[in-house]
Amino acid sequence: MRSNSSTIRTNRTVTTVAALLTGALALTACGGGDNKKDGGTPKSSGAAEPGSTVTLPKLNGVSLEVAAVWTGTEQKNFKQVLAEFERRTGAKVTFVPAQDPIINFLGSKIAGGQPPDIALLPQPGAIKQAVDKNWAHPLGADAVNELQKNYSQGWQDIGKVGGKQYGVYYKAANKSLIWYNAKVFEGAGAKEPKTWQELLAAARAVYDSGVTPFSIGGADGWTLTDWFENVYLSQAGPEKYDQLAQHKIKWTDPSVKQALTTLAQIWGKKEYVAGGADGALQTEFPASVTQTFTGGDQPKAAMVYEGDFAQVNIGDTKAKVGTDAKVFPFPAVGSSAPVVSGGDAAVILKDSKAAQALATFLASPDAATIQAKLGGYLSPNKNVPDSAYPNPVQQKIAKALIASGDDFRFDMSDQAPQAFGGTPGKGEWKDLQDFLKNPTDVAGAQAKLEKDAAAAYGNGS
Repeated sequence: MRSNSSTIRTNRTVTTVAALLTGALALTACGGGDNKKDGGTPKSSGAAEPGSTVTLPKLNGVSLEVAAVWTGTEQKNFKQVLAEFERRTGAKVTFVPAQDPIINFLGSKIAGGQPPDIALLPQPGAIKQAVDKNWAHPLGADAVNELQKNYSQGWQDIGKVGGKQYGVYYKAANKSLIWYNAKVFEGAGAKEPKTWQELLAAARAVYDSGVTPFSIGGADGWTLTDWFENVYLSQAGPEKYDQLAQHKIKWTDPSVKQALTTLAQIWGKKEYVAGGADGALQTEFPASVTQTFTGGDQPKAAMVYEGDFAQVNIGDTKAKVGTDAKVFPFPAVGSSAPVVSGGDAAVILKDSKAAQALATFLASPDAATIQAKLGGYLSPNKNVPDSAYPNPVQQKIAKALIASGDDFRFDMSDQAPQAFGGTPGKGEWKDLQDFLKNPTDVAGAQAKLEKDAAAAYGNGS
């Protein structure tokens, strides 16, 4: 699902590189823009501005609405991107705050005859739903051209339905990260782990130093699905991951047993989890982050797992990202480290020259670079220069996502029917909360997961 501060959950996932975040990847900004057609409309008379990478038409007097569930700083920063589009085209763009789940919000708007021109949708399933309901319109030639220049095939494909391109993945999440309290690690003599066994060794060193190793936001079931997905992807591999995501194999499969048994090596050690299982199940995601970086030498925990968006919550403490709060990639459980991703895709609901132009702009490095510089944002656009990100930590996170190329997987629960993968107190969220409470009952957890999955997917496969 998503964090309270970010529209994320996002995703497909996997990468073959365990040490990516410490490696260097040269990214170059895409230069020059072709004179293009705009969604099947005649060629624009506009020209690419000096230093820009995309040609946009003049749209004086045209008004657009863009809907997303983003709030606070995230919304404020995105509005700066929209303001640049306004400056270049002369169009007027209004941001429409949406409620979550956005599909329900859009349904009300469409029923009332007032759909926004573009909506930012947080799951592949939501894009398919919008297409199936005949709400969405395919992207035109300009936007598709931008996607082909700037995105890996994998990011293009998850925006497609029935072979047609509907979504521009404007925002991404790297959900394969573990954040840690640098002072605690230093005091414990712990090192950044690259493998699961090294993670367990680091946890032991931290525990022996007098600090609880892990903070888990178990009150929000989606955090637990993300834990599972990283372990499963690395251990079982991308092919099995895809099969389980589509319920082509059962949750009673031996690969699920292996992943749950591995998770229990941490979840099953009461002394390794802040507050024990009961405490974790009462801790919401934001608090799971902040309690890791408050309390001086004695925080409630040394490490917290979650995506790059945890930086927003770290910002609510006095800890400085990159100094007090550091990060390492989720360790390799199997042969390679996982990269699970999520994201938000721009989808056109009212087709027009202006809507197509905005989708084209959002697919360009120009738009993403503006928001990258403002922080708290990650783009799957490979032509955004890593120097656009405001600190070395965010630069490393972005490099890891881009370097994974097509070798990543989208968040599994976001691919599932909402009844299984996206509903508080039900389905996978509830089943993994129950497993956190009793990690010895692997078979029972598998049986419950399979029962709920079969009901939600409408098959028993």
